[in-house]
Amino acid sequence: MATGFNAVSFLGRWLFALILVLGTYNPTDYSFAGWIASESFEFGPVVALVGIALLIAWIIFLRATFMSMGWLGIILGAALFGCLIWLFIDIGWLSLESTHALTWVVLVVLSLILAAGMSWSHIRRRL
Repeated sequence: MATGFNAVSFLGRWLFALILVLGTYNPTDYSFAGWIASESFEFGPVVALVGIALLIAWIIFLRATFMSMGWLGIILGAALFGCLIWLFIDIGWLSLESTHALTWVVLVVLSLILAAGMSWSHIRRRL
């Protein structure tokens, strides 16, 4: 069990969440979803191993997030980030026409929510 919590430990959790989210899907072809959707895809043991490893990581992150934050915390976090994205669109920093950029923003927000869920028990204890 972790003895302390600081910004570096949150950044570590966020880095792992970002790798998980972007490794599963991103707008480029360099993700698990892009890999299995490619024309040259052939199912084999490596694909199965990577898929099961991703599934295990998703279950760990989602379970920890739901157990620490609950549905209400996740909905409030998503609403907070949604309003922040809305603000960026409203002041012109982000365009609705750029679906590629919006996809990246949503993926980063998802990783931030997962990292907050992984860190929430430490944050609550410090409050």
